[in-house]
Amino acid sequence: MARVALLCPDLLFGSKVEGGLGAAGHEVTRFDAVEAVAAAAAEADVLIVDLTADVYDGAAFVESLHAKDGAPPPTLGFFSHVDVDTRTRAEEAGFDLVVPRSRMAREMGPLVDRLAAA
Repeated sequence: MARVALLCPDLLFGSKVEGGLGAAGHEVTRFDAVEAVAAAAAEADVLIVDLTADVYDGAAFVESLHAKDGAPPPTLGFFSHVDVDTRTRAEEAGFDLVVPRSRMAREMGPLVDRLAAA
């Protein structure tokens, strides 16, 4: 079981991820804002960030975590499959894994298991 901090302001998809990971045995806490998840990220085994949100810059947030003392937990970002620039930016910001939203929906459990084991 991994402790997962989920930054996802999209209520529908966030609830889907929260429920799916919970069913897979993970403890998930969902956040709507960067300010709220920042403290929780330090205690999480995996940090998941919705890169499609327009209310924050997910890549900049993870980049700021890398700039602070101590490494952030393994990070998983998901994006719209047509938005290649977002994927590139997230990879450059230091995300451990960046996947299309559709893959996140299909494989969320194994993706988190993989990162939590790293």
